[in-house]
Amino acid sequence: MADHYEVLGVSRDATPDEIKKAYRRLARELHPDVNPGEEASERFKLVTHAYDVLSDPEQRARYDRGGDQPFGGPGGFGGFGDIFETFFGGAGGQRGNRPRSRRERGQDALVRVTLELKDVVFGVHRELEVDTAVLCETCDGSCCQPGTSPVTCDICHGTGHVQRQVRSLLGNVVTSQPCGVCQGYGTTIPYPCATCQGQGRVRARRTVSVDIPGGVETGLRLQLPGSGEVGPAGGPNGDLYIEVSVDNDAIFSRDGDDLLATLEVSMPDAILGTTTTIESLDGPVDLEVRAGVQAGDVLTIKGRGITPLRGTQRGDLRVGVHVVTPTRLDHKERALIEEFAKKTKAPGPKLAEFHQGLFAKLRDRFRG
Repeated sequence: MADHYEVLGVSRDATPDEIKKAYRRLARELHPDVNPGEEASERFKLVTHAYDVLSDPEQRARYDRGGDQPFGGPGGFGGFGDIFETFFGGAGGQRGNRPRSRRERGQDALVRVTLELKDVVFGVHRELEVDTAVLCETCDGSCCQPGTSPVTCDICHGTGHVQRQVRSLLGNVVTSQPCGVCQGYGTTIPYPCATCQGQGRVRARRTVSVDIPGGVETGLRLQLPGSGEVGPAGGPNGDLYIEVSVDNDAIFSRDGDDLLATLEVSMPDAILGTTTTIESLDGPVDLEVRAGVQAGDVLTIKGRGITPLRGTQRGDLRVGVHVVTPTRLDHKERALIEEFAKKTKAPGPKLAEFHQGLFAKLRDRFRG
């Protein structure tokens, strides 16, 4: 097999620029469009293959080790890696030396969406704008200009790989490497699509409809299979992941599938009891405040919480009572309070046991 340096007409210590200039000169001279002869065509293939090897630093170094001296010098093996590559081919030994497919799976995409707490109660439908890769409408993923198609590579003849001989202790061994002209595809695209530059896909903004279920929480990711980026050459789409973030609400907070809120109750209403209407996240609801309710008591409204992510039975709305003590009293109001205090003969302030006191109730107001 002809030496690559001799084919290009350069010395073994030629610089990359000298190798490139020699290849361009010979390519112009031997190109089939300029020199249609069979001999020129064969030489053109040899020149192209020689340039493909010598223009790549790793391939050139590997080729230089295939000279006349054994074991790491120019003629033998540089180590177990070289032995493996010699017997099984470069680039990891392509299985069966089959050409690569231009069609590959697209990448996954991630979109972040912010929800309000009320959206979490029942779930919500959203139309999301996604900037991603979509199929090129001009070439429909073929990567070619309309009316054209890929052609078989002249160097590897459609196999996607080229072979060369390496002299070893066992004699001449044939190795196989991806073709540098077609990049291992086995075909070339002489007229790439002008819209996608031969990629078969373009960047575009599209709308994705998604139903976000109830019960989601901050940090949760929803997967939409096949809604991600389209692959090169019209390959299958990747997946789309939607990462959820839930904003804090001014009135309600979340505890699992339950909603928590605080109800301010006047001292007369706490003593006498009352019925009031409060606004939950899904509409008004009546709430009865029993007579004698204490600060820190929790009133429960069944079924007014959040629909769980995997289930149908909603949580509860739990309302903690905060008794508001008046700070400004006129003379008449103060006299009434003093008279009430004398009649009830209420004991003075004292410390209560920690687990029964007001502090404990406030600490545990929303714990079951």
